[in-house]
Amino acid sequence: MRLLDRTAVVTGAASGIGKAIARRFAAEGAIVVVADLGETPREGGETTVASITAAGGRAVFQRCDVTRADDLSAAIALAVELGGRLDIMVNNAAIGTDTPLLDTSEDDWDRVMAVNAKGVFLGCREAVLRMLGQAPRGEVRGRIVNISSQHGMIRAPNDFAYGVGKAAVVYMTRQIAGDYAAEGIVCNAVAPGKILTGKTGRAIAPEMLAYSQGRTPWPRLGRPDDVANAALFLASDEASYITGENLMVDGGWMAN
Repeated sequence: MRLLDRTAVVTGAASGIGKAIARRFAAEGAIVVVADLGETPREGGETTVASITAAGGRAVFQRCDVTRADDLSAAIALAVELGGRLDIMVNNAAIGTDTPLLDTSEDDWDRVMAVNAKGVFLGCREAVLRMLGQAPRGEVRGRIVNISSQHGMIRAPNDFAYGVGKAAVVYMTRQIAGDYAAEGIVCNAVAPGKILTGKTGRAIAPEMLAYSQGRTPWPRLGRPDDVANAALFLASDEASYITGENLMVDGGWMAN
């Protein structure tokens, strides 16, 4: 119960990696606000809130468009209403276009940047605003965990805007960590490699799986729980002297 009675907001938590993070946090005792555009999991199955409550955990759904500051503020306010404070903010929501530079329209670019870069900026800003006004728990007023990507550091094949947006997440994580460490705010990122989340289409096309398997030394590709476990560590008291880091969860991809 490493997060017992801590409050957490997880964006994009209806599906995939966000769902796994929300479930893992709740299993460790957190009160989780599942912040997403809708509750239906992309991969099918029961909703995040239903799966958490069935296991005896605590979670509520809050409709949230991460491109809107008011929506993020409302999700955070709900966490405070439920638990008295905001302990953990996880900025996970992200989209892509599956297009290279010359096939990426301005509308596609604007849409991806709105979610992947602006959404994380707004989530961090609203979280820091709340955390600065609350007393520390021990050394820490609050923790931010951003979900970046290996493709924030190396090219994202045929997904130009996605890679640029994730690079922005890596930078923001370091900047915020340095700017607010003195106030007791911890900010880190988790950078997943190829994670099999239940997505269909190009994400699991044979050529894409072969590309990822060829780049990954570990004998399997990633699972959402692999990322959730890393996020849990960074959200826990075990990681107090770790801030500004971008933790790779990639089966050795970046070491290869």
